[in-house]
Amino acid sequence: MLRLGILGCGRIGRVHARSAAQVEGVRIVAVADAVAKAAHALAEKTGAEVRDAGAVIASGDVDAVVICTPTDTHFDLIHAAARAGKAIFCEKPVDLSADRVAACAKAVTAAGVPFLTGFNRRFDPNFAALERRLRAGDIGEIELVTLLSRDPAPPPISYIERSGGIFRDMTIHDLDMARFLLAEEPVRVFATGAALVDPAIGAAGDVDTAAVTLETRTGRICQISNSRRATYGYDQRIEVHGAHGMLRADNVHETTVEMAGPDGFTRAPTEHFFLERYEAAYRAEMAHFLDALRRGVPPSPGIEDGLRAQRLADAAARSLATGAPVQLEDPA
Repeated sequence: MLRLGILGCGRIGRVHARSAAQVEGVRIVAVADAVAKAAHALAEKTGAEVRDAGAVIASGDVDAVVICTPTDTHFDLIHAAARAGKAIFCEKPVDLSADRVAACAKAVTAAGVPFLTGFNRRFDPNFAALERRLRAGDIGEIELVTLLSRDPAPPPISYIERSGGIFRDMTIHDLDMARFLLAEEPVRVFATGAALVDPAIGAAGDVDTAAVTLETRTGRICQISNSRRATYGYDQRIEVHGAHGMLRADNVHETTVEMAGPDGFTRAPTEHFFLERYEAAYRAEMAHFLDALRRGVPPSPGIEDGLRAQRLADAAARSLATGAPVQLEDPA
């Protein structure tokens, strides 16, 4: 029996708790949240005890913790969990500072505990199938990757102000996906952006419309398109062009029903937001983490993946600020 503690009982904490509850041989033992009402609500659904975060981490009846708290709490929780010898599943970003992520990685490595960074899009059935076909060589050598990620509406300004900016909050998923698909580390980053959706986002020091270009040492290119507004729903698409063809993963719609009439073809809207769109990915992500713990193998993506994505996000932010591309050290 694997025994879990959920730290953070908000929206994403509830998602991970629901996913874990569907895995046989897993029990959610304890939950914690700064908001008592949220903690008690999730405890009632899962049969867990409500404890404070420190008690969950220190508990002898907890094998692994799932960190779903605000990003600025991750650093201390990761260090505490590592010292306690707990396996760790941490939502992205690990931290808003690459230096602090590196410190977390050092602590995790020293403790020898398993760690999964919550880049759930790697586990989306469509995106994962596309990546497998890339690795199988279906389209030959990769030349150009295009990632489109656009939200239906911007989050509240209060969220924007503590998010670390669009590159560290939103684009970081695409930056990880770029690494996942390219199978090479980007060494050059150029970013541009503007506040076109809501002037208040610009006033908060962020942008809501952005494009990022990544280049690898061998010349492979990835183009990322982000927006905080998509009037047609949650837009999540991938296209990879290679020497022998192209692979594409399109949007997921509410239904597959299509109507044809005199005015043309119409389809159902896309899934409304990330909770619906990536429900299967969240289930697969949690199942992977728990299976890795059972088999004693490192889960992936690990904390090093979180660190590399964070460095790319930092580089994008620097590029936007300076208007110039940022050259990165080639890890190869």
